Amino acid sequence: MSFPFYIARRYILSKKSHHAINIITGISVGGVAIATAAMICILSVFNGFQDMVAQLFTDFDPQIKVTPAEGKYMAADEKELMLLKRDPGIKVYTETIEDNALLMLGKHQTMVTIKGVDDNFQQLTNIKDILHGSGAFQLHIDVIDYGIPGKGVLSRLGLPDAEFDVPMQIYAPMKGERIDMVTPEESFNQEELYSAKLAFQVKQGKYDANYVITSLSFARKLFERQGYITAVELRVNPGTDIDQMKASIKRKLGDKYVVKDRYEQQEDTFKIMKIEKLISYIFLTFILMIACFNVVGSLSMLIIDKRDDIHTLHNLGATDKQISNIFMLEGRLISVLGAIIGIVIGLALCWLQDTYGLIRFGSENSENFIINAYPVSVHFWDVVLVFLTVVAVGFIAVWYPVKRLSRIKNEKS
Repeated sequence: MSFPFYIARRYILSKKSHHAINIITGISVGGVAIATAAMICILSVFNGFQDMVAQLFTDFDPQIKVTPAEGKYMAADEKELMLLKRDPGIKVYTETIEDNALLMLGKHQTMVTIKGVDDNFQQLTNIKDILHGSGAFQLHIDVIDYGIPGKGVLSRLGLPDAEFDVPMQIYAPMKGERIDMVTPEESFNQEELYSAKLAFQVKQGKYDANYVITSLSFARKLFERQGYITAVELRVNPGTDIDQMKASIKRKLGDKYVVKDRYEQQEDTFKIMKIEKLISYIFLTFILMIACFNVVGSLSMLIIDKRDDIHTLHNLGATDKQISNIFMLEGRLISVLGAIIGIVIGLALCWLQDTYGLIRFGSENSENFIINAYPVSVHFWDVVLVFLTVVAVGFIAVWYPVKRLSRIKNEKS
């Protein structure tokens, strides 16, 4: 153990001649601890919201989605896609078509996105977890095609649920035809979709208010795209690393295709959340800096209190550098102690919030929110980042003041 560290450790644990110095030191440790705990809690809440949103999209978005790099449609039988279809690492391979159409039901009409999917769509996502209604998930029977709209689509149609018997009329422009303003109906393909007595709710307006799920064959017929698709949606085998599989698929398909995981499919949403988290981290770091500068006041009082000790240490042969290092280490020990206490408090608060939901959005049985309490998710690397930030800010905060103060006190002594 080095001589400066030994003295600094004794100073932080021993009683001072003036009781106020003990109080100021305690306040310094407490300030750093509170700022650290706040960083842990707030970053964990952002993680909780991100995980919650990711879980919502998990029920609808595939693990990996392949789309053409140019244009909207691609041939379903392209050789690269056929190789991908035979990949042993792929558990579910689903061909899909997404395009816009006009939906009419009675006197109501609205623009929607028709999503035509293969019959194995239930195996691709957790769609069954977000279905509401009395029917069964089915896309077609013989010549009858079924549509499963989002809850928001039903609301725009003025319907409380999917229990209706009149078929939905779906209109899409004919391929390569210009709209005839005299008889516009002749410029559109018209098909019918019957209700499966089901609606889905992702709790995201992007899907709930715009999408209607139906069979791939219906979408191909409506949009006149036989043999074509807009995307291939994939589910990999359990235990497979998504990032590694995505990289492998990119190498196999080349530059003709775009390969995205769930987070990249919702890139805008998660990018905004990451920016918000970063800004919060920066603001909390500034607050932490203010808390760390309280340590300077504590060290100033300690240097004044230990003037006789400094003089004695000089007489015993201690150099100015060693004297400075004593108080430098004192300040850094305060920062590290505050960081450790703050992390313990922050983790405890996160556990309490996750277990008991102490801070809620509304009443326990409220249906106005997706969840009742603030979600938290503690990430290991966030804890490491917070600890390193506190230590770095604490070290920087005490360096110059200690050098300056110790030199002044040495001169006066």
